[in-house]
Amino acid sequence: MNFFSLFKRSILYKIKKKINIDLDNFNRDTLDELFHYYGSDKANIFKQTQNQGHGFSEFYAQHLKHLKQREIKILEIGSYSGASAASFIKYFKNSSVYCFDVNISNFIYSSKNIYVYGLDVNDQNKLEKTLKKINLESNSNFFDIIIDDGSHYLSDILFSLKTLFRYVKKRGIYIIEDFKYPNYYDYNRNIDHVLVDQVLRNLKEKKLFNSNIINNEDQVYLHNNINEIKIYKGNSKYSDICFIDKI
Repeated sequence: MNFFSLFKRSILYKIKKKINIDLDNFNRDTLDELFHYYGSDKANIFKQTQNQGHGFSEFYAQHLKHLKQREIKILEIGSYSGASAASFIKYFKNSSVYCFDVNISNFIYSSKNIYVYGLDVNDQNKLEKTLKKINLESNSNFFDIIIDDGSHYLSDILFSLKTLFRYVKKRGIYIIEDFKYPNYYDYNRNIDHVLVDQVLRNLKEKKLFNSNIINNEDQVYLHNNINEIKIYKGNSKYSDICFIDKI
């Protein structure tokens, strides 16, 4: 993504009228109701089409309910309109959500606790500058939850895991949605590399694997800092999600 495209999208984001969720009165106890209302495809029913969504709500609730009343920070990679960010703000009353997306002009929601940054997370320099903006130092443990719902390209999933897992707090959670898209779609398998499901198996078994993205040193770090990996199937053949618990 070139500078001018990102700059144009940033301008469009700034001038676009948004829905301030801090002023609406929609509050529900379940994530699925929130995902549906704000239009996230994480819901069982996707509001825009009234067709099945991914159905990730129950897995999020199961793994994150212990954080519901805590003051937490969430990083979302790939936020699109901000529907899930809005839902998380309403579900986790004491949360802040940081959104990284290459096209923030799609964002339609706002909140005093939602922070939006237009960037390609694969741009190492831009990523480091953005992390500094939110007062992160190299390898600092900052986020309670990181969610990768980005491009679903194989290279992007691997790079994000390698780079950003280090920013998850102890006993925090790193989540990858739709991690098997490279298995199902040729265009998501954009590099010659073992697929994400095999990477996850190797991490669970603490086995090293050949990779030109996650080197041996990074793999050892992951082996030493991953407590558990849980994998679930959502509503469709293409709905796969994993939760990686940090030690």
